[in-house]
Amino acid sequence: MSTTRRARVRALAKINLDLRVLGKRPDGYHELRTIFQTISLADTLELEFTSARQTAIELADDAAIADNLVLRAAHLVMDAAKKTGRVRMHLAKKIPMGAGLGGGSSDAAAVLLALPVLAGRDLAFEQLADLAQQLGSDVNFFLLGGAAAAIGRGTELFPLPDAPARAGIVLAPGVHVSTAEAYRALSGRLTPESQHNKISAFQSLVWSAGPGSVVNDFEAVVFEQHPRLAALKQRLVRSGAGPAMMTGSGSALFGLYPSRADAARALETFRKETAFAISLVSRSRYQSLWRRALAPHTDGKLWPPRSRYAR
Repeated sequence: MSTTRRARVRALAKINLDLRVLGKRPDGYHELRTIFQTISLADTLELEFTSARQTAIELADDAAIADNLVLRAAHLVMDAAKKTGRVRMHLAKKIPMGAGLGGGSSDAAAVLLALPVLAGRDLAFEQLADLAQQLGSDVNFFLLGGAAAAIGRGTELFPLPDAPARAGIVLAPGVHVSTAEAYRALSGRLTPESQHNKISAFQSLVWSAGPGSVVNDFEAVVFEQHPRLAALKQRLVRSGAGPAMMTGSGSALFGLYPSRADAARALETFRKETAFAISLVSRSRYQSLWRRALAPHTDGKLWPPRSRYAR
């Protein structure tokens, strides 16, 4: 009789602590410089794996996502692992979709990390990174968590030292921002001089390992199209947030505060908005959360998690 293995994991969101857009690349994408940071806001993914002669993958979710990265990730894992079986998943969404918080990418990475463990196959980090690359630009980051500088399309990652677990809030105003439109609007403002200045400023920010002067280039064009987002940022600043900025191409905004008490007071002022209390999650904390969630099915403290069922 086949044994069913189960796990319940949290797929954490991210914010961009800095985001600079350079010129267009030969492949049609834009060259980026950004700093990713995982935060405590998370979706919950429940997975079940049962050995079987044929593969069947099912997903129940709370959001009716059309192009679901979770399903695509599960198929990629089963193919890469050369394994057959029944995979059942339930996704409970809490991270707002299309807000620049990386929820879909994090959900996909959660499958890449958890499903091989339940299926009894150990996939090397290089294999998982290759699968992540096929799913989207941000997915690779969620294989590591914490803080990381990213260049190119955002897929070339350089882990940064863990930052203190600062408290903050995230606002999700539900404004739809077209990423493609934001890139088009921004492209007309990019010059060779501005690109050089951005690269120098980003290097200084990363090398100094301090707060520095952080920016999100998308704010210039997105705030023109959606003045309400600019007004929300100003409210974050007035509430004592530093930094306060938009994440990704929007529409979510975040503010970080000196203490949890300051963040809690600020949250009260946004009671009429969709707002979440958050904290920054370091890489060590991120991986610790994963190890605890998969502890019944893993051996040791290696990363990525290794299956105790692998032969």
